[in-house]
Amino acid sequence: MTISPAPGIGHLARPPYNDTMSTQTRLSAPARDALLAPQARPPKLSVVIPLYNEEESIPDLRAGLLSALESFDIPFEVIIVDDGSRDGSFALLRAWAQADPRLTVIRLRRNFGQTAAFSAGFDQARGEVVVTMDADLQNDPRDIPLLLAKIDEGYDIVSGWRKDRQDRFWDRRLPSMIANRLISNVTEVRLHDYGCSLKAYRRDLLQHVRLYGELHRFIPALASQVGGTVAEVPVNHHARQFGKSKYGISRAIRVALDLITVWFLGGYATRPIHVFGTIGLASASAGLLAGIYLTFLKFALGQNIGGRPLLLLAVLLVVIGVQLITMGLLGEMIIRTYHESQQKPIYFVREIVSAAPEAHAST
Repeated sequence: MTISPAPGIGHLARPPYNDTMSTQTRLSAPARDALLAPQARPPKLSVVIPLYNEEESIPDLRAGLLSALESFDIPFEVIIVDDGSRDGSFALLRAWAQADPRLTVIRLRRNFGQTAAFSAGFDQARGEVVVTMDADLQNDPRDIPLLLAKIDEGYDIVSGWRKDRQDRFWDRRLPSMIANRLISNVTEVRLHDYGCSLKAYRRDLLQHVRLYGELHRFIPALASQVGGTVAEVPVNHHARQFGKSKYGISRAIRVALDLITVWFLGGYATRPIHVFGTIGLASASAGLLAGIYLTFLKFALGQNIGGRPLLLLAVLLVVIGVQLITMGLLGEMIIRTYHESQQKPIYFVREIVSAAPEAHAST
């Protein structure tokens, strides 16, 4: 079903976003209907927000988010995942949820990280489209209609691009620029801003994406691997008003390691022998060539090769090559066990077109 913003909510006619608005937001007629009969209008839009120690931001988040969502007539729900906050965040969220049935609060037992928080929100979401954003007021909820309009053009994922990013350059923007360029080249999904949390997803596509570790920033690349189409739109970005960022330059190492994981899963998840076997054959071949050369020196020229470092290197390369090929074979066995025991598909069907009544998509 198509989700379209109501007339007058595009980028030329957005409601003003006042960061100092009262927490008591006036409800429009559609919002009152949703409050009176929340089950009568199932949500078409789910907004998922991970939150950690954002007590000061919650009042303005509530005012700005509801002001934006209520400006167009789409049934919505808000899912906030409290990722083990240690301040008064959950008390404020509990009061908000008790007063507004459109809000669902998920409280995790401890701080599991942003990826786990997103995953918990995705599991709870019921809307046809899922929009994610941060709780620190740096993402602008008035940009949500832009994402939905792009979804209506047929894209499965729309990523926000903080074109005028309000962060420090050396420790935030510069590492992000390098990481975005690297991720785009490795995954072949060209985005300017992988780190922007303001994104929109079709929920049926998210069901094929499994998140582990800290892979939330790679969701566009992971979704592209199962056939999702990705687009990008410029969005607003505000300077942080309260507290300090939970992320630093140290996460660059984790991003690099996660990128290796995404690269491997995208290209070799169902054929690990191709990556391990290729490297193993190259190593063993180099060792074999070195061994042939040393054999020629020994028997043809009568030279002593016992003290040559090349002899040890040749043996090492052959051993490493055999080990890598063995790892590839073990990986093939594990992959087959994984897919066959759990009946995991190795393909994903977007749609099937046929005049036959029995034709249907099974995946």
